[in-house]
Amino acid sequence: MTADPTARTDLAARHGLSTDRMPRHVAIIMDGNGRWAAQRGEPRRVGHTAGEAALFDAVEGSIELGLEVLTVWAFSTDNWKRPKAEVAFLMDFNRDLLRRRAHELDERNVRVRFIGRRERPVPRAVRDEIAWGEGLTADNTGLVLQVAFNYGGRAELTDAARAIAADVAAGRLAPDQVDEDAIRERLYAPSAPDVDLLVRTSGEQRLSNYLLWETAYAELVFTEVLWPDFDREELARCVAAYQGRDRRFGRVHQPPR
Repeated sequence: MTADPTARTDLAARHGLSTDRMPRHVAIIMDGNGRWAAQRGEPRRVGHTAGEAALFDAVEGSIELGLEVLTVWAFSTDNWKRPKAEVAFLMDFNRDLLRRRAHELDERNVRVRFIGRRERPVPRAVRDEIAWGEGLTADNTGLVLQVAFNYGGRAELTDAARAIAADVAAGRLAPDQVDEDAIRERLYAPSAPDVDLLVRTSGEQRLSNYLLWETAYAELVFTEVLWPDFDREELARCVAAYQGRDRRFGRVHQPPR
């Protein structure tokens, strides 16, 4: 990934974006790889492979726009239900992708963070690669690239509830101390800000168990673009839609007098 130093302002300017109203945290459901491949008469794995270029162009766009966090969904807890051959391909693909791209991300000052369940059935080789990539980029101070891997929103909340129950049982937490902060502190990435903008590609319009807690007040943008065709320009268009929204968080805006 190579970026022109002036690209950040250029990308925002091309789409009429306000640099003062950028979302801090953008989450993406990268959908449509299979349909993209089917349209070309190719197997699904070809669509997954083609999606790599889209992912890293979105990373570049996120850097150019000055986003703090970009979260992408690489593998869900429900994806284990897919054919064994596809699951095996996705495991190997994600492991190899991290190995190929980690140094490139490190050079761009991107911090890589994985969220999700890391125990079996995730293969040990994949877990080792995850730990290596996170360690390599741990000190970086730029964009945080969160990869949701073996992730499900309900699983995350279940794990947080289990942690709270264990702390209460051990006397580390009183029942009346269980509040929103207690839950947030036990999420997979408690330091990450809430999602401001959630993007789903391929025209599907549902959350599908993704970041259920973190998207409570997110603006949702659904684009018809299939994931392998997504790029930084489409990301900027989604941000433009976000900036056109009136975010009230339950409040009522009074018209100016």
